[in-house]
Amino acid sequence: MLRFFRSYYPYQYASLLGLLLLIRLPLLLHPFPMLIPELNWMLVGEQMSEGHLLYRDIWDSISPLSAVVYWGLHTLFGRSTLVLHIAATVVSVFQIVYFNYLTNNRDVYPDRSFWPGLIYMLFLHLSFDCLTLSPVLMSTSFLLLAFGTLIKQMERRGATDEVFEVGFYIGIAALFYLPSALFIIWATLSLLFYTGTSFRQHSLSLFGFLFPIAATVLFYYLNNSLDDFNRNLLASVFRVRQYSLSDFQSLVASLLIPLGLGVLGFLSLFRSSSRYVNFQQRVQQIMMIWFVTAVLTIALGPFLAPMSFLSFVPPMAYFTLYYFENFRKGWLAELGFSIAFGLILLLFYQGLLGLIPGSDLGRLSSLQVQSSPLPDNIRDRHILIIGEDLSAYRLNRPATPYLNWDLAKYDLKNLDNYEAVINVFDHFRKDPPDYIIDRENVVDKLFQRAPALAGWYEKTATAGVYKRK
Repeated sequence: MLRFFRSYYPYQYASLLGLLLLIRLPLLLHPFPMLIPELNWMLVGEQMSEGHLLYRDIWDSISPLSAVVYWGLHTLFGRSTLVLHIAATVVSVFQIVYFNYLTNNRDVYPDRSFWPGLIYMLFLHLSFDCLTLSPVLMSTSFLLLAFGTLIKQMERRGATDEVFEVGFYIGIAALFYLPSALFIIWATLSLLFYTGTSFRQHSLSLFGFLFPIAATVLFYYLNNSLDDFNRNLLASVFRVRQYSLSDFQSLVASLLIPLGLGVLGFLSLFRSSSRYVNFQQRVQQIMMIWFVTAVLTIALGPFLAPMSFLSFVPPMAYFTLYYFENFRKGWLAELGFSIAFGLILLLFYQGLLGLIPGSDLGRLSSLQVQSSPLPDNIRDRHILIIGEDLSAYRLNRPATPYLNWDLAKYDLKNLDNYEAVINVFDHFRKDPPDYIIDRENVVDKLFQRAPALAGWYEKTATAGVYKRK
């Protein structure tokens, strides 16, 4: 396979994209388990399509531009995981083609080939959850655009005002996935160490980063929702931790080969550094800074899953190529890549198809939406879930802004505060749920603090479920 993609002809793009579809098409046609993050994203898009404003009327920590994408997809197609997977494939195609084009057009490597795109495409399949349109995937597209503009500046004797674009792309990436804002550190260090950037140009890059964020802040200010924006997005990055992944074995297995190959590729540079010109060595260094920055973003992510590591794919793919390029015998490189290719795809298919009998490796069961705990007759109703388990929303619609339990605690776990009780009562009055599913035992206290609400609801035969009279 390496030998086939070694040649650099335009028709190889068709071969590369054909291989991508060959890998994904069987899974896109296979019944796919809905993931809890996917359900959460679709609920946000659904609520926004009904006229609710994110952060004010929908308490969730999703970044605004990602929410806008889910809003648009829901408006056009409704709730559909297949649409998320198809859209993710389109974004993946862009990243693969752009990464391959950029590395070859800018002579990032000594030789031109389709290896960058091939390795990038392979590493996009860390796990089956990487098939969906996640905020990390969308954010990484703009980080790649920032990388492209950055290395364009490195080719010149001095930086130009195009450094504004670097900051702007990172600002957009942060509005898709807030932890990506840390990449402004990556851009600043890269411009400082590897380009002739002046103080004015550094300021221009920072302004480019702040511009889209400031425009978003202004939008919420004009809608009298700045406090909601700050609490549910900016402050939540340090507090919200959803969908805890207990299957660390699957997480480690999905990252082991790509990270291992990336590290081996990085170490191989010490044996052959004389082969590379100054520009290529500087690119190697800024890719190392990218990797370190990506590690920092993990601590700020709202949940832990293989899809959270998609921002690692560019540096892992970048350094892995050096590992196979520095093999002295071509057949050994071909054998090594074939083994890595087979093992990565084995785990990828195992997660969805269960190819290994009796093994749950890669299944990510804790991220999958389970069957609804509600009786079968409760469907297509407005409900409120008090707790982390969102599975009952799969066949129903959310009521009140309290979608994210970590954020809902501001009110529902603070019922000794008069203002919190007033907030809850107002939200119930504006958007009363038909059913309340209480998994945190707060309803009794809520009814004590707001007796008017107690008169609206009655207990059902199902424990923790209250029905509107």
